Amino acid sequence: MPDLSRSELAAYAACAVLVALLGWRALRSDGGPGLATAAASSGGSAATSSAPASSPDGESSAVTVGAATGGSATVHVVGEVQRPGVYRLRLGLRVQDAIKRAGGAKADADLEAINLAAKLTDAQQVVVPEKAARVAASAGAAGGADATAGASGAAGVGTTPGPPINLNSATAEQLDTLDGVGPATAQKILEYRAQHGGFGSVEDLANVSGIGPKRLEALRARVVV
Repeated sequence: MPDLSRSELAAYAACAVLVALLGWRALRSDGGPGLATAAASSGGSAATSSAPASSPDGESSAVTVGAATGGSATVHVVGEVQRPGVYRLRLGLRVQDAIKRAGGAKADADLEAINLAAKLTDAQQVVVPEKAARVAASAGAAGGADATAGASGAAGVGTTPGPPINLNSATAEQLDTLDGVGPATAQKILEYRAQHGGFGSVEDLANVSGIGPKRLEALRARVVV
């Protein structure tokens, strides 16, 4: 190995010190941000883990479950059944299921006057009419027509209305004889009766499209349930 002069050794030593300083500064500059980034990442993870985890549906998921568990309908079964009363049945069942729950229909029940296949709704009243009511309504409609024909032959004498018509058993032709009720309104009355299992009261006519308060008052004395 060749001998180095003192000046050359000093120069080499200075270069070594300079290289060491540069390497130390480079390591320090790289380590600082890296540590800061790691600390921030660690803090963010901690913050994320400390936050309460929420389900994808959140609160609405709990509401949906509650609604699914309450799948029942409370209905009032009245008329020609063995045990009239209030019953709770599963949603999706039909009017015929409510009648069975009430002990079944009586011998004089007119099941053709109601829609047995209609789905039950909560707070619905299922009215099972009597066969005699439909017969009386038919006779009343015929009697009313005869009375109208007889009255029309007398001068100054108005028409005499027949017996009230039962909303739960009347046909479209019988409903059409009522003042202010044409074929279209009569059909709407039949559709409402089928969808709701019958009329619980005369006031339910107000729920039929085309029958306002004035027409309801005019029909009140001509119809029954």
